[in-house]
Amino acid sequence: METDQIVRILAVDDHEMTTLGYKYILEDTAFKGFRVDLDTAKTFEEAKTKLEQSTRGLPYRILLLDIQLSQGESGPTKSGEELGILARKITPNTRIVFMSSFSDNYRINSVMQSVDPEGYMVKSEIDQPSLQAMVETVLESPPYYTQRALTAIRKRMANTIHLDENDKKILYCLSQGTKTKDMVEHISLSLPSIENRKRQIKALFGIEKQNDQALIAEARRRGFL
Repeated sequence: METDQIVRILAVDDHEMTTLGYKYILEDTAFKGFRVDLDTAKTFEEAKTKLEQSTRGLPYRILLLDIQLSQGESGPTKSGEELGILARKITPNTRIVFMSSFSDNYRINSVMQSVDPEGYMVKSEIDQPSLQAMVETVLESPPYYTQRALTAIRKRMANTIHLDENDKKILYCLSQGTKTKDMVEHISLSLPSIENRKRQIKALFGIEKQNDQALIAEARRRGFL
């Protein structure tokens, strides 16, 4: 990179103290050959507007996204995952890194499939050195993952059993304590279809005669949760 090159970063998180922390650390870091200019946004709509505006000037090189965003002034709540998908269309050359408190396999692997980000950092593992290392790695030779994110990805890659999105949603709902009869509110399947899917998943896992708690435990062991 050329000396004093500006690397623009957009950090999106509904907790302002979080993005200000990223800003103070990264703008104060003496990177070799470049300096960081970090912008912030708190909502999906605000971030979308800033991404669109950046295409008419100096684009963002990195987009830092939390998965869970608060609702803006109007419209339904949209997630950081949805914003990541949109960002791929608006600014396809921007590198995306998720900075989330979610460390479960379901969330991480969902993001990996839908957005294919250049990095994923679990918030409890973020400190000043890892934040600085992430920027350098993502710019030069991505991806960058913190340890818990990398563990989830490796566990999922090692699993040879294929489950479709509805199967994964059933497992996730179970892990969140949702009763089977209430899953029709979250999954586009009938109750008999959901019950049949549960039986099929148990058969795939080799626990046909066991209960839902055993199914959740086995799904976690195999990296689906």
